[in-house]
Amino acid sequence: QVQLAESGGGSVQAGGSLKLSCAASAFIFGSCALGWYRQAPGKERELVSTLSMYGIASYEDSAKGRFTISRDNAKRTLYLQMNSLKIEDTAVYYCAAGPCPSRGKWTPNSWGQGTQVTVSS
Repeated sequence: QVQLAESGGGSVQAGGSLKLSCAASAFIFGSCALGWYRQAPGKERELVSTLSMYGIASYEDSAKGRFTISRDNAKRTLYLQMNSLKIEDTAVYYCAAGPCPSRGKWTPNSWGQGTQVTVSS
């Protein structure tokens, strides 16, 4: 059974927008924190943004001011609105879920399969 399923990736020109969605099972959606990671070719997976069940959102510097994380509890869906996309945003984006961040670190225990985002000039 798929616990987390991303969608919404695609190809866009620099400066454009995309909205990623992540549909979650009821159990997973009840996790303390949900979030998005990304992995660019040849690079390590990196955190993009998290959203706790208390509504506290956090963003890495690369996403601040351009990306917005949100959730729809009725649809059990997590979103990532990405605006002003840059070529360096090209990556596979993964939805994740897990316990609340602790001491500034988040360690998810559930992952989606990922969705490709490609930004071109």
